[in-house]
Amino acid sequence: MPSPQTWFITGVSTGFGLELAKLALEQGHTVAGTARRPADLAAFEALAPGRAHAFHLDLTEAGTVPGVVAQVIERLGQVDVVVNNAGYGTAGAIEEVTDEQIRRQMEVNFFGALAVMRAFLPYLRRQRKGWILNLSSIAGVLANPGLGLYCASKFALEAVSEALAKEVAPLGIKVVIIEPGPFRTDFAGRSLVVAPAIPDYAATAGAMRRYFEQANGRQAGDPVKAARAMLELVNMENPPLRLAMGNRAVDLIRNKLESQLAELAQHESWARSLDYDA
Repeated sequence: MPSPQTWFITGVSTGFGLELAKLALEQGHTVAGTARRPADLAAFEALAPGRAHAFHLDLTEAGTVPGVVAQVIERLGQVDVVVNNAGYGTAGAIEEVTDEQIRRQMEVNFFGALAVMRAFLPYLRRQRKGWILNLSSIAGVLANPGLGLYCASKFALEAVSEALAKEVAPLGIKVVIIEPGPFRTDFAGRSLVVAPAIPDYAATAGAMRRYFEQANGRQAGDPVKAARAMLELVNMENPPLRLAMGNRAVDLIRNKLESQLAELAQHESWARSLDYDA
């Protein structure tokens, strides 16, 4: 059994965050979890009084993140694993989504997660050890019609995570990008924000809306197994930069990469002809 660790997990009221927190607590770890609603905060602390510590955090208010992180460190002393889990999806074509939906999607999924990383980095550097697990998605690798805004938030998170992993590797800090496929969480249900529909996009963005309606509650991915994998991950000496989760994720990511390689090969000679002549 690994030594007890202190985890910080955003969004512990449902889904991956809740399952990960519950398993970590069952294994004897201490967990600082964030949520927005008072009832969720109380329910979280009741999971393991004395080891489950709830903190109010609204990621749309990124300016409050450093203060919350300071409270966590003051109360718990140190944090070994930081998990950026909180997030949600917006379904709609690029033209359909509203300005407010665009701003909020990026504030929560990207700017909020970025603020959490930046707030914890001084402490992790001082420790010369620690983990940052960023919950991305297959949507951070391939973009689909009707999910462009959500994909943009996850593409951005993946770029920052990849760069950060290289920056902090010499300091003993490990960064891993988690890329789940469809899992049985609230993502496609009550957490999903749906933009007003434009009829011209019924066959593209509309198809994604219909998929979510049909798939909700029937996804093949098991959130408990995903949580268990994340707990195993932080005991690896040489973890992957990216960890796809679920059969669908592996298949879709492989198809995207193979398609990208084929397209690169198809136009390689043209691309190579564009440098200055020697």
